[in-house]
Amino acid sequence: MQQQQLKTEADEPGWEVDPDDDWGVAVIATVGRQLKLRREAVGMRAGAFGEAVGYGEDMVYKIESGKRIPRPEYLDMADEVLGASGLLAAMKEDVAKVRYPKKVRDLAQLEAKAVELQLYDPLSIHGLLQTPEYARGLLLMRRPAYAGDEVERFIAARVARKAIFDRDPAPELSFVLEEWTLRRPLGGREALRSQLEHLLTAGQLRNVELQVMPMDRQEHAGVDGGIEVLKFTDGSAVGRSPVVAGGRPVSDPRQLRILELRYGIIRAQALTPRESLAFIEQLPGET
Repeated sequence: MQQQQLKTEADEPGWEVDPDDDWGVAVIATVGRQLKLRREAVGMRAGAFGEAVGYGEDMVYKIESGKRIPRPEYLDMADEVLGASGLLAAMKEDVAKVRYPKKVRDLAQLEAKAVELQLYDPLSIHGLLQTPEYARGLLLMRRPAYAGDEVERFIAARVARKAIFDRDPAPELSFVLEEWTLRRPLGGREALRSQLEHLLTAGQLRNVELQVMPMDRQEHAGVDGGIEVLKFTDGSAVGRSPVVAGGRPVSDPRQLRILELRYGIIRAQALTPRESLAFIEQLPGET
């Protein structure tokens, strides 16, 4: 009988706990403690448990001590092997949130509360509008290169943020897109074609306005970088831009006024939403 190849740390890159993510550290420590208590309650040694779930003993100890994030399938197998009746598998939801980078998770929490979002990204199609294929092509361009597991982690985070489109009531979403980002075939021409089709679909939503900034514009108020302004039901807002407070989120009215002024000028300089959809519609034939 062929001996089972148990997974080790080298087989599971990118599943370390971020030490600066206090909430994430606490979640994974709690999950690890529950796994250990359940294993010990049934009298199973770490080595035997590892063989049963397909992991080396060292990895079992690291997961139980909160030093490694368990994969969803690990929790499923642990639940079955330890007879936990779904209690361990139920922790997958919290663990999945920890898998997203802290800054992405924090941003998603703000987006989930916002009633209006004003978004401009000069470097790529905004993350909320990206298809998984486009996101993968974009992430693979980064240098130094991300590990394959990290790429999938970032893609999963971006896909999770798309839940904003399913909210009821839906928030008002305004995007300004640079023409050149709609023409560069990151991930291949087929990926770009699918991305453009996705933009056309999103642009038809009543709460979404897409505007394209053509490359031939002689005036452009967005040369200083991207802009994000999120507004909430209580009248408060938070914004972010590389040229304001070093890119950190701001809520000071004076700084927000600067961001909204810049965003308003950019929108006025761009094509109208109707013109923009017509512009995007002609691009798939060019790819």
